Amino acid sequence: MEAEASVHAFVVDDIHDQRVRLDSFAGRVLLIVNVASRCGFTPQYAGLQALHERFGPRGFSVLGFPCDQFGGQEPGTNADIAAFCDATYHVTFPMFAKLKVNGPDAAPLYRFLKSSRPGLFGTERIKWNFTKFLVDRDGRVTRRYASRSTPASIAADIERAL
Repeated sequence: MEAEASVHAFVVDDIHDQRVRLDSFAGRVLLIVNVASRCGFTPQYAGLQALHERFGPRGFSVLGFPCDQFGGQEPGTNADIAAFCDATYHVTFPMFAKLKVNGPDAAPLYRFLKSSRPGLFGTERIKWNFTKFLVDRDGRVTRRYASRSTPASIAADIERAL
């Protein structure tokens, strides 16, 4: 298990295969989401973008992490995913390289998120696409939301965190 106490300790690849230190988001409230392009929850991209636009100027960012572990609903390459997000939802929030959120090959960031805020009944496993983690300005995971939690339903929590 990671000894990190903050998401700021991690380095990840963005959707264009550039290394990104998450400490570059220090001081911002974050909503980290595992996303997919062919899921029943995919329309949440619009709500995530709306949150990003509404709260971004006040120190908030959505971070999208594509994942193909749920029903093969994110089959494309990083370039395909970036093109889809731009053309369909005009996404301007940071998108990252496709990764795994569960299992032995789960990304270290996701192992940390899950252990910081387990789900219902203490399970750490991500159950589906569009599971969301709210992270405070210091990089601490404060809340976990199920796929069915809409971006709009999280707005009040983001407001309080800001």
